[in-house]
Amino acid sequence: MPRTRRLTALATAVAALSVLATACTGQSGSAAADDPDKEVTLNFWHGWSAPSETKAIEENIARFEKAHPNIKVKVTGNMTDDKINQALRAGGDKAPDVVSSFTTDSVGKFCNSGAFADLNPFLKKAGIDKAKVFPKTLLDYTQFNGNQCTLPLLNDAYGLVYNKDAFKAAGITEPPKTWSQFVEVAQKLTKPDGDSYEQLGIMPTYHGYETTPVRLAAQWSPRYFDADGKSNLAKDPAFAGMLTAQKDLVAKLGGYEKLEKFRSTFGDEWSAEHPFHKGQVAMQIDGEWRASMAKEAGVTFEIGTAPLPVPDDQAGDYGKGYLSGTIMGIASGSKKQNASWELVKYMTTDTEAVVAFANAIHNVPSTLAALDSPDLQVTPEFKTFLDIARHPKSNTTPAQADGGTYQLTFQDLAYAVEKGDVADIAAGLAKTGQQIDTDIAKAK
Repeated sequence: MPRTRRLTALATAVAALSVLATACTGQSGSAAADDPDKEVTLNFWHGWSAPSETKAIEENIARFEKAHPNIKVKVTGNMTDDKINQALRAGGDKAPDVVSSFTTDSVGKFCNSGAFADLNPFLKKAGIDKAKVFPKTLLDYTQFNGNQCTLPLLNDAYGLVYNKDAFKAAGITEPPKTWSQFVEVAQKLTKPDGDSYEQLGIMPTYHGYETTPVRLAAQWSPRYFDADGKSNLAKDPAFAGMLTAQKDLVAKLGGYEKLEKFRSTFGDEWSAEHPFHKGQVAMQIDGEWRASMAKEAGVTFEIGTAPLPVPDDQAGDYGKGYLSGTIMGIASGSKKQNASWELVKYMTTDTEAVVAFANAIHNVPSTLAALDSPDLQVTPEFKTFLDIARHPKSNTTPAQADGGTYQLTFQDLAYAVEKGDVADIAAGLAKTGQQIDTDIAKAK
């Protein structure tokens, strides 16, 4: 499914949230006093914009309203985090009561600032054991310091999408499982053409759409922070290992400048002009939506999917990957929190609702029951991502008081390393870790 809104620059969301943090004090979810059985209209804001996505939302809301005839839901779509934050700050009758956001990186600030109500009291009152409903990794990215200010609403898993025809032509019989195999396969699939390429095995640079530092680092199972909440970048060998491995792959596939020149010829990520669709790259690091989008684009080759490779010394953990997703919460300033909870509870915990929504927009479901539902539409390509979502070693970036700022700081270092601007990776990680600790201290 298109992720135009989900992939809005994290920096924009972080900047908007930094303003919000100074303006919200918030209320505990237990302070809700409205009667959910009375006639009420809720304002629900979300970020989806594609016709198929908004249609799926409307169908979900229609099912909810049928089950709760006293609650009407006014839906406003195509809302960025910036617009949502401005409305939450302004408050009033037109502000959203319920919000869905694509930016999981913002959870720490949503919780820390009190912009969203803590949902733990609502879960307890409803008798819902969240640990038995949601996968652990999804709970990790929807709460901060025990404040469950959001809940998961569908899930994204990241893996490898590849051109089976190109594999066959190169004599490759299966997708790579370890990093050394990955490098070998990427080289076999690469066909240089002067200062460009006829075909590239994979675009390894961090600007290559979904090939971000945090998604690659997930294959090393990193720990971003130690037990005291301090940056762990310099202490955990996972980070230096990933940065070194990626830089080596960049060099082996032609070097940074040549690769970036080729990348400048790529079409839009969400169109038929995507380089994977056109055969410019044979492998793509991507989410569960890419295979279906490629088919809709009319590709003539057979598509395969697999988990991303793991470091050679973690071969036993093959199958894991990076997880993120959409989140849903209740505005702490809403005077309709109990009614709002009915909507949040339905959309995030009702198995039928979660499965129907996942089927409609080709996302991974966000509850354990929905993942195993016989009603879930599963193609062979999609099953790969369901398995990644279930893998016990799949991981995510933890919530922090500064939202996603620490990820941007790490990303900046990764950009500098791949370009060759930072030769001493260990020193770069130490300096970056210090900056992260300073930023988080200021955010608290």
